[in-house]
Amino acid sequence: MAAYQDQVRTVLSDVVDPDTGTDLVGSGAFRGAAQTAEGAVIDLVLGYPGRSGHDGLRAQVQAALAAAGLGPATISIDQRIVAHVVKDGLTPLPEVKNIIAVASGKGGVGKSTTAVNLALALAAEGANVGVLDADIYGPSVPRMLGVSGRPHSHDNKHFQPMIGHGLQCMSIGFMVDEETPMIWRGPMVTQAMQQMLNQTAWSNLDYLVVDLPPGTGDIQLSLSQKVPVSGAIIVTTPQDIALLDARRAVAMFAKVDIPVLGVVENMSTHRCSNCGHVEPVFGEGGGARMAEEQHVPLLGQLPLALAIREQADGGRPTVVAAPDSDEAAIYRRIARGAAGRLSLRARNKTMGLPKVSIE
Repeated sequence: MAAYQDQVRTVLSDVVDPDTGTDLVGSGAFRGAAQTAEGAVIDLVLGYPGRSGHDGLRAQVQAALAAAGLGPATISIDQRIVAHVVKDGLTPLPEVKNIIAVASGKGGVGKSTTAVNLALALAAEGANVGVLDADIYGPSVPRMLGVSGRPHSHDNKHFQPMIGHGLQCMSIGFMVDEETPMIWRGPMVTQAMQQMLNQTAWSNLDYLVVDLPPGTGDIQLSLSQKVPVSGAIIVTTPQDIALLDARRAVAMFAKVDIPVLGVVENMSTHRCSNCGHVEPVFGEGGGARMAEEQHVPLLGQLPLALAIREQADGGRPTVVAAPDSDEAAIYRRIARGAAGRLSLRARNKTMGLPKVSIE
């Protein structure tokens, strides 16, 4: 039996999980193999939510076993999401395992649409997910998730998160009228962001996706210094100006010791609704070049599609409005890739430890 397990370990050390970019042994996913009276069994435990990728991973493993002269096996795939290390001096929130910041160097690149669809994709892949709208001046999460009303408090200290399409969410947009401008200076904005983060009664979240405002200003600096962020995702478009600002965002996270999980290129191409011609209206290959230059993964490229905008504006983003669409599949692949790469980082062993008091 041990000999079979060793054989399987050798085979799986050459099988690369596309969502982590690492082999199944090196990532710690391989947990054991055995031959029983009913046949061979292989146990895999992924550190990220990846339901829609399980069948493809099983096919990879079966093909590798066949190529090595081993027979087919029953492949059990489970997923176990843990808290990962954050910047020194910071500890995770009690009910939030990992915080993923979604940022952009400039506005108008589809960052909020990406953040909301990313959160929905993580949930669809099997995670408990929340969204924090940290764009105080331009909150858009309430409309995108189709949520209205005011958050309630059971203890006069914490707000209960609003729920949109199964996501726990909080936004300054729930506190003020949609058309009321937030005429606040920087310190008030950062204080509001921290209050929403710390005074929301988040419940058992695997991931909290934070939709940051564009740029590298007060909110981003406060987030990096005071919030236990596990990783960041940069959203850009292929045009040179957007890429220039996106590089600044990558550099900012590097300076504050927050890992960039990857780059998402939005509005990559446009398909004509009349003739079907595909054209890169904002340039071509910019996101891929930037990702290569900055030594970070290109998580995915999304088209400039009318449906994505209409669905977000209508309160039913693409992942829930058209779950079988090509665009939803891209969002889910981005979610698996980002969470998969985060799963390779060291575990935060302080998360979940019991509190000990001496009297």
